[in-house]
Amino acid sequence: MLEDLGWDDARATAWDADPLSLSGAQPGRVVRAERTAARVALADDVVTVPVSGLAVGDWVATDGATWASVLPRRTTLARQAAGTTSDEQVLAANVDAVIVVEPADPEPNVRRVERMLTLAWSSGAAPVVVLTKNDLATRDLVPDVAAVALGVDVVATSSLTGENLDAVRRLLGPGRTFVLVGPSGAGKSSLVNALAGREVLATGDVRGDGRGRHTTTHRELVVVEDLGCLVDTPGVREVAMTGDADGLEAAFADVVELAATCRFADCEHRTEPGCSINAAIDDGTLDAARLGAFQKLEREIAYQARRRGEVAAYTARTERRARVARIREAMAVKGRPRGL
Repeated sequence: MLEDLGWDDARATAWDADPLSLSGAQPGRVVRAERTAARVALADDVVTVPVSGLAVGDWVATDGATWASVLPRRTTLARQAAGTTSDEQVLAANVDAVIVVEPADPEPNVRRVERMLTLAWSSGAAPVVVLTKNDLATRDLVPDVAAVALGVDVVATSSLTGENLDAVRRLLGPGRTFVLVGPSGAGKSSLVNALAGREVLATGDVRGDGRGRHTTTHRELVVVEDLGCLVDTPGVREVAMTGDADGLEAAFADVVELAATCRFADCEHRTEPGCSINAAIDDGTLDAARLGAFQKLEREIAYQARRRGEVAAYTARTERRARVARIREAMAVKGRPRGL
């Protein structure tokens, strides 16, 4: 059933008005995307379509065999693609919640949490931070993480003892789509299995410290009864920023709000007089390391935005030159004497 995959009244209404619905196409959802093909779940079947450029979670119109066309995305979780390309890599589409999974043992890396939350806010979905393996923690770590996760629920859990699993379940539900992002070994698979009450995702061999290894090697959408649609992703140690600054402003709302009250609009928060950022650091209301993290991500985002702009400008110039060349060639042909 499409409803189990997240199909709702709004999508049904939009589909009825879509010309593709009148052409015999069917709506479906991408449950796995490869480089040259996609697995698409239809109302009563799962098919493989030879198409590229789709992302896990995409809703598509398809004939079920040879083509698929992406329907409008509500949310898009993306990161900068690896290598020298300026392209973005879509990790998941049409998700309702991005669960940032961070292990409580060893102690959470708050800089990594900030980075993940920046991408989560940029996606348009609701971010949540879940601390796993809290049974191994020696102190309450929620305040540390909550200090950098403004406006976000932070839940400390244990897949072993069941601590706060109900609190996470309440954030999910049938028809909703959620994606887990976090480093390898954070306990994402164990968390999902504990939430579901059965083994949904495989975990690797147990290590000497008693913790499982996350074994996911690809992104895939799985319907989990009573929880919703899970987009499982490989563990990521680090994620590169895209050129979208909206997520940064949401993730670092405290820094942005302080910067807006600096005496000078172009304040660089160094030695300028009337700098609210420096004043907050001096009186202890803002951590200097958080400012440093903000500035680092800001530079990354600006760089990627500049790269994308340069690539777009280069592409436009190339297309203009090619168009001019075609026009000149056509004019030259028209001007040639007959018989030549």
